[in-house]
Amino acid sequence: MNQIAAKYEDGLRAALTDPTEAAAYLNAALEENDQEVFLLALRDVCEARGFSQVSQEAMLNRENLYRMLSPAGNPQLSSLNALLHSFGLRLAVEVEYA
Repeated sequence: MNQIAAKYEDGLRAALTDPTEAAAYLNAALEENDQEVFLLALRDVCEARGFSQVSQEAMLNRENLYRMLSPAGNPQLSSLNALLHSFGLRLAVEVEYA
């Protein structure tokens, strides 16, 4: 990995520890309408906060958390809620305007 990529990743991880930044990042991933992209974004937020800490705060097994956020992951709503809550976030439904 080159220095520019390393600096970008360090900056991204630092930003993703802020709930407001994490929410914007996850919302941008949701706009892609691709579950794999969203799971990768969730994984980035977990890595920024530390998987061990997140698994404890969300009361999710760390191995299951890794599996849930893999490209083939398919988290249950309860697990997703617990994970988002550990980030200081929540799920919301909004009216879609065309």
